[in-house]
Amino acid sequence: MTARVLMIQGTGSDVGKSLVVAGLCRLARRRGLSVAPFKPQNMSNNAAACEGGEIGRAQALQARAAGVEPGVDHNPVLLKPQSDRTAQVVVHGQARSTLDAANFLDGRATLMPAVMASFERLAARHDLVIVEGAGSAAETNLRRADIANMGFARHAGVPVCLLADIERGGVIANLVGTHAVLEAGDRDLVAGFLINRFRGDTRLFDAGLEDIIARTGWPSFGVIPWLPAAARLPAEDAVPENARLPREGGRALIVAPMLSRMANFDDADPLRQDPAVDFRFVPPGQPLPRNADLVILFGTKSTLGDLEFLRAQGWDHDILAHARAGGRVLGLCGGYQMLGKRIEDPAGTDGAAGGGEGLGLLDVETRMRPDKTVHRSTGTCARSGLPVDGYEIHCGDTRGPDGARPMFDLGGRPDGARSANGRIEGTYLHGLFASDRFRAAYLRRFSEAATDYDYGVSVEAAIDDVADGLDAAVAVDRLLGCAREPGALSAPAAVETSKFATRH
Repeated sequence: MTARVLMIQGTGSDVGKSLVVAGLCRLARRRGLSVAPFKPQNMSNNAAACEGGEIGRAQALQARAAGVEPGVDHNPVLLKPQSDRTAQVVVHGQARSTLDAANFLDGRATLMPAVMASFERLAARHDLVIVEGAGSAAETNLRRADIANMGFARHAGVPVCLLADIERGGVIANLVGTHAVLEAGDRDLVAGFLINRFRGDTRLFDAGLEDIIARTGWPSFGVIPWLPAAARLPAEDAVPENARLPREGGRALIVAPMLSRMANFDDADPLRQDPAVDFRFVPPGQPLPRNADLVILFGTKSTLGDLEFLRAQGWDHDILAHARAGGRVLGLCGGYQMLGKRIEDPAGTDGAAGGGEGLGLLDVETRMRPDKTVHRSTGTCARSGLPVDGYEIHCGDTRGPDGARPMFDLGGRPDGARSANGRIEGTYLHGLFASDRFRAAYLRRFSEAATDYDYGVSVEAAIDDVADGLDAAVAVDRLLGCAREPGALSAPAAVETSKFATRH
């Protein structure tokens, strides 16, 4: 069996493609379809461990919305930025190389076979594949050897729905401009468009829709309102805005400095959503609040580089003062490495080659190694005995006397370290706070406001709420009816309600 395929591309970055694909996956699943998400190429330091390696976090969420286990085929090429000019290239879940931007652009075409192999495997197993583009469909300077947007759509012969964000302004120009700069063969693949994040009465944009349709000839599939439920889902790349709520009595104040190459900061999502927590990301240029109950150093794609960045902001002094005053500090992955005495990276595995002194709050040292640990992990908290479920993505080996007091027992293997007073802790386990019982017990160490908040139920409810919002605003059956078998399009995508969309 070969799936029907529909691709969602954007007129720009961060226009809501990941969220819309997740919502459509849930809606297709409700319609009885076996559906899978697919993103040929992603660029994100928020990764998820799955069978076979790592993929973009957004594709793991989309797989959850589709009711399938996430796998490396859902995101065959993942770029993980290490600096302004270099990124680690992950193919089929495994780190293949580190390239600068120019070399990657020149070599993209060599990755198309890997992309198509994953795509064909998904298409053979499902009724429907919903593909997410990357960035903008109108980046004509990147069109040559493109594997992420129209380059993939043309190669696979699949229809495209364009998504534009009205919240950013200029939405008419974004769509009309995209139509103007696309070459004819790419333009013919566009089945229509969606407007995202409209605030207020969508009827006020009727004239705008008519103008876009008249100038492009593309039909509209709907205007999506601002969906508050989106804020309850893990962010893919952008650090979420801090809540503007005043701190209430008993709520734990947890803060985290925004490192320049911060990775897997979605570890904060269960804390951000928990009513017992006042969680705040601290942007560069601002000191860490002195009254914080807990400071978290999240993971990073360049530990030594972000350690230098942290010191440039003066956050090292804030963290050391917080620790001297009896405050708690938790390091996750790269943040754990920073808390140690020294970090060595002789081969430049995690950025520029070199070494440096850590913050010295834990008596451990880290040595980076070329082989990368990527897998799901389950175990128990060494202090409470409560179960934890998460994943590991790291290339460092951390050892030292404080490792004799691990944070976790992961199937008989000790993980992490704790200081003698138990207030400074580090671990390689990502996703630990999604384990509700562990999170509640951890918060009770320094807060009286621990709750019975269920993070997994909250995520499922948020996906359903997003899907409900799309179902009410979008001509979903007409949109899914544009899906075609790969290679079927040599002419403009027909806009119709097909048997495929209504066969249930």
